[in-house]
Amino acid sequence: MGSSKFPFAVLCRGSIVGVCYGRNADDLPTPDKAVDLIQQHNIKYARIYDANIQVLKAFANTGIELMIGISNSDLLPFSQFQSNADTWLKNNILPYYPATKITYITVGAEVTEAPNNESALVVPAMHNILTSLKKLGLHKKIKVSTTHSLGVLSRSFPPSAGAFSSKHALFLKPLLEFLAENQSPFMIDIYPYYAYRDSPSNVSLDYALFQSSSEVIDPNTGLLYTNMFDAQIDALYFALMALNFRTIKVMVTETGWPSKGSPKETAATPDNAQIYNANLIRHVINDTGTPAKPGEDVDVYIFSLFNENRKPGLESERNWGLFYPDQTSVYNLDFSGRGAVVGMPTPNSGTTKTWCIASSNATQLDLQNAVDWACSTGNVDCSPIQPSQPCFQPDNLASHASYAFNAYYQQNGATDIACTFGGTGVRVDKDPSNALFPSVQTLLHRSLCLGSDAMHFLNCKLVYFALQAMITACI
Repeated sequence: MGSSKFPFAVLCRGSIVGVCYGRNADDLPTPDKAVDLIQQHNIKYARIYDANIQVLKAFANTGIELMIGISNSDLLPFSQFQSNADTWLKNNILPYYPATKITYITVGAEVTEAPNNESALVVPAMHNILTSLKKLGLHKKIKVSTTHSLGVLSRSFPPSAGAFSSKHALFLKPLLEFLAENQSPFMIDIYPYYAYRDSPSNVSLDYALFQSSSEVIDPNTGLLYTNMFDAQIDALYFALMALNFRTIKVMVTETGWPSKGSPKETAATPDNAQIYNANLIRHVINDTGTPAKPGEDVDVYIFSLFNENRKPGLESERNWGLFYPDQTSVYNLDFSGRGAVVGMPTPNSGTTKTWCIASSNATQLDLQNAVDWACSTGNVDCSPIQPSQPCFQPDNLASHASYAFNAYYQQNGATDIACTFGGTGVRVDKDPSNALFPSVQTLLHRSLCLGSDAMHFLNCKLVYFALQAMITACI
């Protein structure tokens, strides 16, 4: 396994990275050995999904901060009677606390995704658990919350339009009031892998893996996103702000990437899992925050410690682990978070270059409307297509529209949806620069007008005038 260590012990404050210790398998090491593995890699934060006595004992006197779970199947008794919550804490917490450093209790998990919608039971159960903790004087040391999937949002793109689904309103309103009142985090499970797997034409793999060479622009705020993780977290923050909950912190209780999948799950590879988790660790421990919350702490738990062979579903479901059951690493991972970002490509490396240009079938009116949108709401810098500027010639709407369309397309991840423009845009895989800008003096000038790197657009005028100066000097 080498000598790589997780960086979690050096974090006195700021964001933390932990690991999810799931046990849905029949070939895992004993809890004692699992906890030894966690300690060997200096992991200081862990999440478990129940209150198993052997597991709680294994974490005793390790200093590892532990998040424990109450399953959805137990929500009914906890929500009905205070005495059930009191008894559970007496039997499952008090015998092991504080030797086992329990800091969070999650009451239910992703209830809105469960076949039997038990969301109405969550907040009453949370209140009863909190009341039990108050009786014991532990309510400030052990926080109570519940976890969610991103399915609680009805809209997540652009991030500034993030909104909670109205069908969950009766569940979410009292929940958010509980979290705000008790300074508990909103716990979310975020999986860019699924966003890419289920919609590869709209989400680029590089964007999901923290290695995009271009930026996605939120047209409402002008904020620039280089990865899906940040965009999804900000969508949640904007959804909270829309309901006037501005003090609730977001915590990511699961995220990760599978190392193996079914034949159709082509992105589930050890290389991609390594890239995602290494870049995630670096991103989080640097306290980068997100575009909407720069510098804000983002606590994250990586799913999962082990591959779990009894999980149902596609092959990927059983291959999220950092380690095999024999405790060897599934893939090499720079746990320090201090090395170079893994897998950062040069522009368009490993992918086919594509451009977005004006459709020859579009009417002049539709093209003009699309250009007006791109150069205003779309946040494209259209100064290079103004008179006397490098991409102004030829002075026709099709060329100007192609510049604006391609600028927006490249800046927004080069996805299908970024080249629609009401049907006036079309994607091409052959460089259209020669045909669209024949009068531009050099190939470099043409590439500036229709470059595949979004930075070209920002530097277009500067490079143009620098080249003009060079040409003048040569003459």
